[in-house]
Amino acid sequence: MNLPESLYRVTQVREIERRAIETPGLAGAALMQRAGAAAFGLLHARWPRVRKIAVVCGPGNNGGDGYVLARLAQAAGLAPTLLYIGDAPSGDAAAMRAAAEAAGLRPVPFAAERLAACEVVVDALFGTGLEREVTGPWRAAIEAINHARLPVLAMDIPSGVQADSGRVLGAAVRADATMTFIGLKTGLFTADGPACCGEIYFDDLGVPAAVYAGIAPQAERLTAANLHGAVRPRARNAHKGDFGHVLVVGGDRGMPGAVRLAGEAALRTGAGLVTLATHPAHAATVNGARPELMAFGVNDAADLAPLVARATAIAVGPGLQRGEWGGRLFSAALEARRPLVVDADALYWLAAEPARRDNWVLTPHPGEAARLLGATADAVQADRFAAARAIADKFGGVCVLKGAGTLVCSAGEAVFGLCDAGNPGMASAGMGDVLTGIIAALVAQGLSARDAARLGVWLHARAGDEAAAAGGEIGLLASDLLLHVRAGINRLAQP
Repeated sequence: MNLPESLYRVTQVREIERRAIETPGLAGAALMQRAGAAAFGLLHARWPRVRKIAVVCGPGNNGGDGYVLARLAQAAGLAPTLLYIGDAPSGDAAAMRAAAEAAGLRPVPFAAERLAACEVVVDALFGTGLEREVTGPWRAAIEAINHARLPVLAMDIPSGVQADSGRVLGAAVRADATMTFIGLKTGLFTADGPACCGEIYFDDLGVPAAVYAGIAPQAERLTAANLHGAVRPRARNAHKGDFGHVLVVGGDRGMPGAVRLAGEAALRTGAGLVTLATHPAHAATVNGARPELMAFGVNDAADLAPLVARATAIAVGPGLQRGEWGGRLFSAALEARRPLVVDADALYWLAAEPARRDNWVLTPHPGEAARLLGATADAVQADRFAAARAIADKFGGVCVLKGAGTLVCSAGEAVFGLCDAGNPGMASAGMGDVLTGIIAALVAQGLSARDAARLGVWLHARAGDEAAAAGGEIGLLASDLLLHVRAGINRLAQP
């Protein structure tokens, strides 16, 4: 299904819900009824032949949604097993449990063996308010659900996932589908969230659009719709000089493939000219299978200077490595004052010699982000939004924090861009080099650093999805993306 673009923090969704409850006909009980009905509709649509379901309820409002679903399932002729953990519910959730009991359902304490006779599990244990590690019987229940090897539908968010950051709080349900309500939560789409959620579905429960007014989302999903128009069809009298000249700096001994991938990605994204500044040991052969690339051997700033003079944008880092050669070339690229895309070992050098600029894009993975911040990769993953913001604030320009749910954050910008495209097949060598080339080409063609980063991240991820659809995720190569990148940017350029 088509999902909204706006993503919210938990406090924002609670405020939307509070406002909604003040709307005639949308009291808390009504919202709970609608949530249970929406989730049951999804369950029936995804697993139409299933009859025996286990609904596992906690004591909060998420459990209340589960009691509604169980009652509707029984009314539709299914055979729900209603399991609960924790204290008796209160408020609207207590009313929903009473309604389920009045319909003839008998809630029983959770026991793992009760799942054996079921065909689908509905996770209604925790909602979006979970903040502490899952322990004791709660953790045992989550692990039992995961070990049951049954399809799982999570209500609002998989239990155990922190709804803002997407990190797992000790243990989390691994769902096949998640039906979320009122507002999309940021944690569904980044860090561990995508691995736990399965396919995400959304229902606003009939909350009027006016209720959302004035609540600026935490992030915006990057989509073809909100990126359309960033590039335009080419004029019939265009020439290569109109589309910029990308200089890729990197490729120490043994690493020629990194600059080659970045360079070809820049060409496929539309750069008019691409030059590789690389180690003299392989400058003569690095472009052997792609003669459209120009390649020069460089040793120091003097060798690089004439290439910089012709460049519109510089990508520094692919295959740069951490020896003296890489350090010299990084310093020379930094002194060039051209727009930069900084990746890979160039980020190592930046962490060692911090600088701040407005006209660059930094593209760290979590380990590189940790080095830039003097933190750990685990700390970065615990709150990817905070880490991306800290990098942009410290170094300026734009931070692209790579990983599941890649984030794009500009210094001083309130709303993040979040890319929920991409797949695990892209966890392979050279993928970051391709992304670097894509973003550099977009900068060279006149896009701002922010727009180039947002569009480049999305193009890269979508190309990965299309390449995986053509041949599978396992064994996906970075070079498999290149023709899909070309097709993707041409689709976006259509009027």
